[in-house]
Amino acid sequence: MLRTLLFGKIHSCTITASNLNYMGSISIDTLLLEAANILPYEQVQVVNVNNGQRFMTYAITAPAGSGAIELNGAAARLGELGDRLIIMTYGQLTLSEISHHCPQVAMVDANNHLLEVLQYDALLAENITPITVSSLLK
Repeated sequence: MLRTLLFGKIHSCTITASNLNYMGSISIDTLLLEAANILPYEQVQVVNVNNGQRFMTYAITAPAGSGAIELNGAAARLGELGDRLIIMTYGQLTLSEISHHCPQVAMVDANNHLLEVLQYDALLAENITPITVSSLLK
């Protein structure tokens, strides 16, 4: 069985531009993509902290070190310049892979420059206990 878990995240970045007439996607500073372990053209979930919008699109590269976070195409209608975003990718893992999986999180400043990269602790396989109906009724 595969479970879907967080794989990479860019936390609290700021929209720097939008281009309604572009064919889609979100442009992201290449350094941030690398820091969060997000590949070009990979599907991403974008959460707009300011307005609550959530949407799926794919990542494309923006110049390294530019701090660019740009909504393109229809997604440009889902945020305004200066809005704060959380950008995430997910992966499907087996239970054995979960035991050593560590999501990678890029923390940025107000100008989308990388502050640090965090790795969430790996889940330990022995701590993953199936929930049964009887355990819920106790």
